[in-house]
Amino acid sequence: MPNAYAIPGRMTDAAILADLPADVRALTEIGHGLLLHEHWAGAYGVTLDETTRMTVHIREVGRLLERVLAASPEPLTAARPPGQRVAVNCRHFTVLIVSALRAHGVPARARCGFGGYFTPGFFEDHWVCEYWTGDQWRLVDAQLDAKQREVLAIDFDVTDVPRDRFVIAGDAWRQWRAGTVSQDDFGLSVTKESGAWWIAGNLMRDAAALLKVELLPWDEWGAMPEPSAPVAGEQAELFDRLAAATLDPDATDVAPVMADPRLRLPAKVRNAVLEREEAI
Repeated sequence: MPNAYAIPGRMTDAAILADLPADVRALTEIGHGLLLHEHWAGAYGVTLDETTRMTVHIREVGRLLERVLAASPEPLTAARPPGQRVAVNCRHFTVLIVSALRAHGVPARARCGFGGYFTPGFFEDHWVCEYWTGDQWRLVDAQLDAKQREVLAIDFDVTDVPRDRFVIAGDAWRQWRAGTVSQDDFGLSVTKESGAWWIAGNLMRDAAALLKVELLPWDEWGAMPEPSAPVAGEQAELFDRLAAATLDPDATDVAPVMADPRLRLPAKVRNAVLEREEAI
C-alpha cells in the first residue's frame, strides 16, 4: 500500500518538481527559500497585506508554484529573499514536499494533527509530511527552518519528528476518548480555541489527505462539528471508526469509512475563513 502514495493526486501534481533533488533534507531547505509562513512573516522583516496573504487559500501545488515563479523566475532551487517568498501556512510546506517526493516516485502523504513543540503544554493545529524510507514511515516538519528551530528550541531532527511530538489527529482522538489527555490540549492557541470538535475536524482533514485530497486547514464539510460544539453519541462513534482507519492506513483502508455520507468529500467545501463555498 505505501506505493499508492508514490503517485501524485489532484493537489500534488507538478511535473516540474521532478527536477528537484529527491533528498528529504534538501527539499525542506528548498521549501524554506520559496515559501513564507504567514504568521512568521514578521520574524523575517516582512509585512503581509490582505492581497499578498491571499495565497494561503491556494490548494493545488501547481497553482502555488505558478505564484512562486511569478514572484521570481529563478530556478526553484534558488532561495528567494523573504519579501519574494509566497505567503502560506504549514499545510503548504507539507504539500510541497509531498508533491516533490511523489514526483520522484517516493511514497509520501500529508498528515494533519497537532504539534507539541510550538506552545508549552499545548498541541497546536499543524501539518507534517509522512514519507516511506523503504522500511518505515517517518514524519518530516518541512516548515521549520533554522530561525524557527532556534526560536522554538527544537531538540529533535525535523526530518524524523518523534511521534509523541507530532500527534496525528486520529491518535489525538483515540487518546481523548481513552481519557488519557484533555480535549482542551488540542487546538489553536492564537484563536484561543480547542476541544474535541477541533480534533474531529482535523481527523476528517487527515482522512481526506490519506485519500490524496489535501484540503486547507479551514475547509469544512459534512459531519465536521461546529466550533465549541460537543461531540458525543453516534457522532463520536463515527469518529471512533474514522480514527481507527487513519491510525494504520496501510493496514486499514480509509476509503470505505469516508464513503459514509456524513464524511464523504463533496464537490465543494466551505472555506471558513473566506466564508464561502469553493470547488475542490
